[in-house]
Amino acid sequence: MHAEATDTAIASDPRGLPTPRARSVLGVWAELTKVRLNALVLVTTAVGFALGNPGPVDWAALGWTCAGTALAAASASLFNQLFERRRDALMHRTRGRPLPAKQVHPAMVFMAAMVTGYAGAALLGLMVGLLPAALAAINIVLYAVLYTPLKPRTTFNTLVGAVCGAIPPVIGWTAATGRLDPGAWLLGGILFVWQIPHFLALAWMYREDYARGGHQMLPVKDHGGEITAQVVVLTTLPLVPLGLSATMLGLAGFWSAAVSLVAGVAFTWLAFAFFRARDDRSARRVFLASITYLPVVLAAMTLDRGPTSTSAFFKGRGSGTLQEAPQPAESGRETNP
Repeated sequence: MHAEATDTAIASDPRGLPTPRARSVLGVWAELTKVRLNALVLVTTAVGFALGNPGPVDWAALGWTCAGTALAAASASLFNQLFERRRDALMHRTRGRPLPAKQVHPAMVFMAAMVTGYAGAALLGLMVGLLPAALAAINIVLYAVLYTPLKPRTTFNTLVGAVCGAIPPVIGWTAATGRLDPGAWLLGGILFVWQIPHFLALAWMYREDYARGGHQMLPVKDHGGEITAQVVVLTTLPLVPLGLSATMLGLAGFWSAAVSLVAGVAFTWLAFAFFRARDDRSARRVFLASITYLPVVLAAMTLDRGPTSTSAFFKGRGSGTLQEAPQPAESGRETNP
């Protein structure tokens, strides 16, 4: 649907001007920057930071990392709502947002998006490192310039959106280490894979609304839901080996592996239930499982972070962690016999 056709549809909408969801200036900007959604972005960023360096946490560096990432995430959200304001006005779920409800001028949102984007990248670059700053800037561009325009054009937009969601833990990791290690790719991979069943379950429940807004989501095109359900199952299955790989790579211990295994199997079981039923009730269960799976698994990894040994699993980390292996004496400091 072209912009002109969308404008005509809005003008002829018998419901008139949407009822705003936000009731205050602070609420308007909280809606525009998607504060609740971006809280998850900060959590995954902090997890990446913590797992990147299993030693004592540098709280100042973590604070600067989260602050810069928050500004970058706010910028991406502002651009997204600015570019989608006409389609948002057509959807029941989004027509009460500040831009469709005429609570704020688009030019002001554009300026805020530019300022927060530059501020986020600059803050990360000056206070943390150039690599996390570059990743944050790339994520803004991917979200605003690629993902958002693809939503009304192709169902593959979900994959691009999953890439955007996978970058924050990598930002956290590189902020702690300055490198793109295998652990960073693993964390990004977990977030990438997790987002697909998470979003498809949501899109299935709101498929009529997405169709109303002209978005080419898979559940909109897949009327029977068979392909959608197959993709949901196929993208929950890898979460089990991915979660276990965190222990194999030394990011977390055996308790984390146990939690990841149980959570991944439960998530996959509900995905199979959705595959059999393909109804809103089973899709809602998959969605609720997804928002339970991620914080539980990330919390387990963070609390059990660092490489471990079999003895540490039974006796406690104080006696079995690999970091505590005996180190050779430094040259020049040996004690003479």
